[in-house]
Amino acid sequence: MSGDSAAKRSPLFTDTLQIGIVVRDLYAAMDTYVREYGIGPWDVYEMNSQTVTDMEKDEAPAPHEMRLGLTMVGKVQWELIEPIGDGSIYAEFLKEHGEGIHHIGVAVDSYAATVEEIHSKGNVILQSGNLQGARYAYPSTDRDLKCLTEIFDFPENLSLTPTSVYPA
Repeated sequence: MSGDSAAKRSPLFTDTLQIGIVVRDLYAAMDTYVREYGIGPWDVYEMNSQTVTDMEKDEAPAPHEMRLGLTMVGKVQWELIEPIGDGSIYAEFLKEHGEGIHHIGVAVDSYAATVEEIHSKGNVILQSGNLQGARYAYPSTDRDLKCLTEIFDFPENLSLTPTSVYPA
């Protein structure tokens, strides 16, 4: 494909919102970020079948659990994710690669249209769910882009309530 034809389409991803990092121990990782780098405080969320609805893995209903911390570094959110159990793409990543950068969270103009385009490319949604009204999904963009992405659908005026904040 020539550069001219590639430039004609509008971008599917419109902004970089988040860097997701899988860790073995969320609290130990947050402590290092706060103590050694001054990064924090962290909003902590317990994500499981009691706090997240519509959980899917490989586009089929599948409960999974994780604990995560969110903070802003400049204009980009950093997310530390500790998988709980073996039922998530985070647990698979940790087993195969160890701790490290898992995905890049990106903005899209339309969540539904993006999912449709992902499917039209032969890709799947590896994992998805709905946290307090905020839908999230991980398209299998690693096939094409060599990294996973996460897309979001946040209703206007959404205010997520963390389980706790670290440090308190």
